[in-house]
Amino acid sequence: MNRTELLPDRPGIPPMAKLPEAEVIDVDAIRRGLAAGDIDLVCVLGPTASGKTRYAVDLAHQLGSRAEILSADSRQVYRGMDIGTGKDLCEYGDVPYHLIDIVPAGSKYNIYEYQRDFLKAYADVRSRGAVPILCGGSGLYIEAATCGYRLAPVEPDPELRRSLEALTHEELIRRVRELNPGIPDGVLQSKKRTVRALEVALVSAREGGAVISSEAEGAVEKSPLLPRNTYYIGTLVTREERVERIDKRLHERLQEGLVEEVRGLLEGGIPADDLIYYGLEYKFVTQYILGQLSFDDMETALANAIHQFAKRQMTWFRGMERDGIRIHWTRP
Repeated sequence: MNRTELLPDRPGIPPMAKLPEAEVIDVDAIRRGLAAGDIDLVCVLGPTASGKTRYAVDLAHQLGSRAEILSADSRQVYRGMDIGTGKDLCEYGDVPYHLIDIVPAGSKYNIYEYQRDFLKAYADVRSRGAVPILCGGSGLYIEAATCGYRLAPVEPDPELRRSLEALTHEELIRRVRELNPGIPDGVLQSKKRTVRALEVALVSAREGGAVISSEAEGAVEKSPLLPRNTYYIGTLVTREERVERIDKRLHERLQEGLVEEVRGLLEGGIPADDLIYYGLEYKFVTQYILGQLSFDDMETALANAIHQFAKRQMTWFRGMERDGIRIHWTRP
């Protein structure tokens, strides 16, 4: 299925804003910054299918044999969800990696748990004198690891969530902003995230606290244990390249057994609603297996959803820049 010719008027895909200027990354300067303590974390970020994992691995080799990669992917934490999340573990080669396959599929891992696990992995890497490289495309996870805020645990409240989900997305956004005016637009891009943001804000208000972070999970104070001086590198591809890569990769994943992977998860006892909760590949393939979509409709809807997701990722990263974070964009 070749859809790249539909780029100018592709339904559901908003036009991409002007790309940032690409630059050549000075690896020697990064090395000197790490040695001097001016850099305590290197972060490689980018939209899906932009080549960030391979770039991070290459960078690890350039920085020395002691570099290790910490994942910032919200779905690669789940065991058994391999093809759909694009783990591509073979790309890491001899470079150690962390925060992948750390919880069972079917669980509801959240941003608080991620920051907790990131802190452990980051401290471990640093304690051995190795260079930590954070790599991923989940904006919330990247900011949880690099923006210095310690997140407060707020346990999910199923009854509260059910009542919130009955509201429209617009009403949820309005109520969140009443409680946390500084929350960024990126956190509220999906109804699921907005429900979670409002849940946290309501719990914080009930307990007399304040959600002072821009994070959906709610931060309460600066953490001295998180990185303070992150060097951000963004992997840059044109919209046309990205669309072609996403379509090609989706076709390959379907050929490699994506449907069989999702069917195996269902047969292993994971409820369909839980897989749909994970979104993208797991949502649409589950709907296909349940007979709600034909194969062709599933592939088309999934491709469109992945393209929209990639656009939202870039919107998030450009928002980080507007908030004062310097991202060094490069073509991998």
